[in-house]
Amino acid sequence: IAGITYLDHAGSALFPESLLKAFTDDLRNNVYGNPHSQNISSKLTYDTIEHVRYRILQHFHTTAEDYTIIFTSGCTAALKLIAESFPWIPEGTKQPSSRFCYLTDSHTSVVGMRGITTSMNVLSVPIKPKEILLAKSRLPAEEQNCTTPHLFSYPAQSNFSGTKYPLSWIQDIKSGKLCPIKTPGKWFVLLDAASYVSSSPLDLGVHQADFIPISFYKIFGFPTGLGALLVNNRIAPLLRKIYFGGGTAAAYLTEEDFYFPRKSIAERFEDGTVSFLDIIALKHGFDVLEKLTGGMEKIKQHTFALAHYTYTVLSNLKYANGAPVVRIYSDTDFSNPDVQGPIINFNVLDENGEVLGFSQVDSMASLHNIHVRTGCFCNTGACQMHLDINNEDIQRNLQAGHVCGDNIDLVDGRPTGSVRISFGYMSSFEDAQTFLNFIIATRLSKSDAEIPFQSVTKPMTKSVPDDHLSFISADKSSPILQISDRELRNIPTEAETTGSRQPLQPVAESIREAVSETAVPMCRKGGKPITITKIYLYPVKSCSAFEVSEWPVGNQGLLYDRNWMVVNQNGVCMTQKQEPRLCLVNPSIDLKKKIMVIKAEGMDPISVPLEDSTGKEAVICESKVCSHRVKTYDCGERIAGWLSTFLGRPCRLIRQSSDVKSKSHQKNTKDLSSASNISLSLVNEAQYLLINVASILQLKEHISARLKEPLEIEELIQRFRANIVISAPESFEEEEWAEISIGSLQFQVVGPCSRCQIICIDQQSGERNKEILQSLSAARGRKTNFGIYLMNQPLLSPFSDILSVGSQVLPVLKENTEIHPPTSSEEKCSG
Repeated sequence: IAGITYLDHAGSALFPESLLKAFTDDLRNNVYGNPHSQNISSKLTYDTIEHVRYRILQHFHTTAEDYTIIFTSGCTAALKLIAESFPWIPEGTKQPSSRFCYLTDSHTSVVGMRGITTSMNVLSVPIKPKEILLAKSRLPAEEQNCTTPHLFSYPAQSNFSGTKYPLSWIQDIKSGKLCPIKTPGKWFVLLDAASYVSSSPLDLGVHQADFIPISFYKIFGFPTGLGALLVNNRIAPLLRKIYFGGGTAAAYLTEEDFYFPRKSIAERFEDGTVSFLDIIALKHGFDVLEKLTGGMEKIKQHTFALAHYTYTVLSNLKYANGAPVVRIYSDTDFSNPDVQGPIINFNVLDENGEVLGFSQVDSMASLHNIHVRTGCFCNTGACQMHLDINNEDIQRNLQAGHVCGDNIDLVDGRPTGSVRISFGYMSSFEDAQTFLNFIIATRLSKSDAEIPFQSVTKPMTKSVPDDHLSFISADKSSPILQISDRELRNIPTEAETTGSRQPLQPVAESIREAVSETAVPMCRKGGKPITITKIYLYPVKSCSAFEVSEWPVGNQGLLYDRNWMVVNQNGVCMTQKQEPRLCLVNPSIDLKKKIMVIKAEGMDPISVPLEDSTGKEAVICESKVCSHRVKTYDCGERIAGWLSTFLGRPCRLIRQSSDVKSKSHQKNTKDLSSASNISLSLVNEAQYLLINVASILQLKEHISARLKEPLEIEELIQRFRANIVISAPESFEEEEWAEISIGSLQFQVVGPCSRCQIICIDQQSGERNKEILQSLSAARGRKTNFGIYLMNQPLLSPFSDILSVGSQVLPVLKENTEIHPPTSSEEKCSG
């Protein structure tokens, strides 16, 4: 807002207008339901939340293999969760008891954990920063094997002074190189990163703390009331939980003391419905932050440059008698962004060196529309250390009526707190200049002010790469700054921090032929053979079918089947459930030209290369596949614009990367050799979906009886989006098969396909007709099964396997012809 100088970014970042616009546009264009439900809007919410989890992990340079994201109401709730669930060993047991150690320069919410540990009969030990630096002696060898868990907590950055404590402490403490206190046991590290991550990059791939609590409003300004606990997966299984809320139970009984938690650590600890709309807003927060700034490293350098400049001027301000204008509380000289964050803590002095109360300074700053923070900033330990306030002083001040957060700034002439200014990515040189002019105008005469400003000049603006918008944006003008080496000394740069297919094996033709030896052809009416009548592939998930007469078989099914998918602006897969017009997007594959051509009515055809040329990578989560993540890459702006224009909403085309494949997650793939090595494309359940024309014809009779206009057989076939269409003598006989062989290819039946509402969509027009699914349910006795899933592991041979129309299908009956239900009760669709 014009005229306001906001200097409390350590308290909360300011949100840009573009973040709110992107978020509200998202809410206008999508319906997000409760993620604990199973309807379309709820599944969209669930998928988007999972995508945001991966985005958070990506932001901190780690993966779901190493960390789990547990959403909380903020950093404080995350800290409370740690205190309640850590596997403490209390005093009075045969084992050595646990210890909770914390740095005295810690937020109130960290110190407050001792209330819980005390109730558990666990001793809490405060450690001063200087003490941890001296604690370098290793424990005796006989004590190093003790497994008693201890927890040490420290801030990555002090919210009081901006001091950055060494991230190397994490590994040093976990390895035993540093011992907060000399006691046998295993140390775990809680890194309070709330202040740090607002302006600095945190690489959890390098600095692997066990617990990292954060609050997102410190980074983005919006949403508030949302935080997260990043838990190292090595400690996660040891966490204990007593209370269980909605969504955390796999099963429980009301009349017996029986409760079984969900397998997922996140779901186990996220009691009740998470703040799902706020979580969705985070996606836009990350997007806008990257777009406006170019990333956390640039924010770090930008904010430090402003702090360095302001510190240099502030520390040089003198009264006519030579007395300093301010007393700065800092452990560094603001020369290195690796050890100092963009926070300056100080008190204003008069000519005699007496402290002016922070309330007076705050009132004056408000008159100049300057917003600062005053008090002890929920960090009594640092306040005591820097202001030389002892324990007796704190108790005496309380008796005098002073409590945290009030405006009693002086007791007996001594300060009870201080003034803090802090910079964020929106801060500009003008903000720093306005603040300094305020101090000078209120404390110094014009002649006094001349000397410091002669030696300090405006930082130079550093150019911004073309691929990022500069800070001079529609939201707020804020150039990336760099201090002149000649006039402000050098700012040291940050020190550098430290499934392809197996080779082909020779396979004899006899082995290829032997694949079908176990197949026992079914004897049906007159011995009529079962043959393939149609073959379809769906290069782009949920888009139109591409019909072929023969097609190569790849490691994941039909070559190029569902290798691409369309995602919305949040990176979540779009299907015909949300966007029926996807069926009007017609992709086709030209193997000779090595391109995929996409057509749609009213649009010029557009081509996409078949070669796997990885571009901007992103981890995408899609319903039914999200527990088995796939690595994808974006196919570029041209096709994204084409799709967005046709569909009338922002979307992009992404492709599965060839180096990481989704593994089969069907549980009933027994007898299929090396089933665990079978990989999937972007399908929901299995590599292939097969339907029977005879089953279609029987279903057509039921549907036609309920419709005014009968459906054509071809239209019904298209609605069921199968890969393989066969002609068998009897309807639904395919549900009795255990395996089938087609030429040299052997397939295992892994279950029936439980249909969703996509079959209600006319694949030629995109129009919905709910009668189709209702008719299927009525015809199948309230079930919606239609078609069977197949899995195939191609032979590792130099010969290309080809699936062709007209090929004979040789089925093997199940030993028990009872139809087994799918592995999940949830609806499945072919997409």
